[in-house]
Amino acid sequence: MADTVHLSGTFSKLDPERRLAFGWAYVSERDGQVVTDHSGDFIDNAALSELEDAAYEYVLTSREADDMHERFEGVAKLVESVMFTPEKLSAMGLPETVIGWWVGFRVSDDDVWQKVKSGEYAAFSIRGTGVREPVAA
Repeated sequence: MADTVHLSGTFSKLDPERRLAFGWAYVSERDGQVVTDHSGDFIDNAALSELEDAAYEYVLTSREADDMHERFEGVAKLVESVMFTPEKLSAMGLPETVIGWWVGFRVSDDDVWQKVKSGEYAAFSIRGTGVREPVAA
């Protein structure tokens, strides 16, 4: 049975003139350690391809951002999306310090942009469906 899953990541860079916000939508590994998110969930290397598939599906079919999962039109649009996997980082000659999904959005809604600039909205919140699998201790 699929659960609603919320992924989040902090804004890393803002470009106020162009109303762009960039950052990690989700970090699965940092410095070789699996990252547990605020919901107590994690995506290890075995499941990383599922996050990658979800990211690609989002890019292909939506690219729209919402306002706190309530208002869904005219808020922001995806302008950048990169899944950093160990294989891609190796191919680019980059260190494998962070594994995850990097995104950038152009925010068109004035109220949402003010909240981003003020720090009231300081992170991305990605909502989707997934299946939680128990992990043996």
